[in-house]
Amino acid sequence: MTYSILGWADNGDLGVAVQSRFPGVGSLVPYGEAEVGVVATQGFGNPRHGPTGLDLLRCGATPQQAVQVLLNGDPHAHQRQFALIDRRGGVAAHTGDDLHSWDGWAGSCPGRSCVALGNGLAGPDVVAEMVRTFERSHLSLAERLIAALGSGQRAGGDIRGQQSAALLVVRRDGGYGSLDDRHVVISVYDHEHAVGELLRCYALHRLAYFPREPSELVPIGPQLAVELKSLMTAHGADDGAPDGTWDSADRRRWELFLGSENYDNRINDGALLDLEVLADLRHRYGRRPVG
Repeated sequence: MTYSILGWADNGDLGVAVQSRFPGVGSLVPYGEAEVGVVATQGFGNPRHGPTGLDLLRCGATPQQAVQVLLNGDPHAHQRQFALIDRRGGVAAHTGDDLHSWDGWAGSCPGRSCVALGNGLAGPDVVAEMVRTFERSHLSLAERLIAALGSGQRAGGDIRGQQSAALLVVRRDGGYGSLDDRHVVISVYDHEHAVGELLRCYALHRLAYFPREPSELVPIGPQLAVELKSLMTAHGADDGAPDGTWDSADRRRWELFLGSENYDNRINDGALLDLEVLADLRHRYGRRPVG
């Protein structure tokens, strides 16, 4: 009783987003490898289809060829539902015959560089709306996938409701500190509003894992210096009187404060302020009066 969407973006990102009335769906459905492809396996899912499907794509099989190989080696193919996207955006999906006898609708819908699939759904509009939302969006791949899940939920989603959700996006050197390929890995194990919780967690992930955007950096002048020092003083990171100076010692304290607040990948030399970080700090702690 699950629905998911797989997508490819022009920058090479590959991803899967999934929601289910089943706990911990993120440990079962999504698989991916940067510059190779992504796989979603559900229904009476076969977890071996994930790594094996990626092996096939890595060796040059098309998604449809990979589907046929996976089915040929699976005696329970009639109970499986899965899909693949390769590094060029090619898609293929399979829904076993048994799934059409389960409660709710089962099937898939291909789109431009995406495919949505599900079982136990309110109807075919669930996957159709997911594809439409994905195709119309110009946001990042992760945001497009989450938005598509939301559209599927609004179209009726899983007939049993929500419980868990997950998002996987892979990008070469796109992970923490540009040291691995896991650009986004988020799993909501058990939540009454799993899709909404996935979106909230993605906002946290952006701040903790993504590098700063150059367009969001501004110089730290006297007014900002007072605000930042007031913020650090309030949280025990500075014991001086807040003023408009911003010297090397102030910059060092600010870097340590950012690390303690989990903005690891937003730390620079302390001369420029990340406006996205400032907005989040103001939201969390409230804007302190300055000057």
